[in-house]
Amino acid sequence: QVQLVESGGGLVQAGGSLRLSCAASGTIFSIDVMGWYRQAPGKQRELVALITPNSTPTYVDSVKGRFTISRDNAKNTVYLQMNSLKPEDTAIYYCNLRRPPVFDVWGQGTQVTVSS
Repeated sequence: QVQLVESGGGLVQAGGSLRLSCAASGTIFSIDVMGWYRQAPGKQRELVALITPNSTPTYVDSVKGRFTISRDNAKNTVYLQMNSLKPEDTAIYYCNLRRPPVFDVWGQGTQVTVSS
C-alpha cells in the first residue's frame, strides 16, 4: 500500500556532502511524520532527523549543524542534506513514515559510506 523509495546514497570522502531523497506513494503525505534513521554495523538503529507535517525538524545531537531535513509536499518527497560528512556517519539510512496507529512504514534503505 504505502511505499517509500530512497535514493542518493553512495561513497564520499570525509568532509563531503550527499543528499538523500525519499519518495512516498499511497499516502496523504502532507499529514505524515517523516524521518530518517540510520544503522551502522553492530549498532542499534537510531533516529537521525524527523520532520513534522508543518516542517518542524528534530535532529540527533551528532548531526546538528551538518544535516538538514526538509520536505516537499507537492512532490511527496522528504530529503536529508548531509554536509561535512564524517566516517562515523557511515550507515544504512532508512526513510520512515509514521501516522500512529495507522502507518509505520520503512523504506529499503540506502548505503552511505564516508571514507577518511
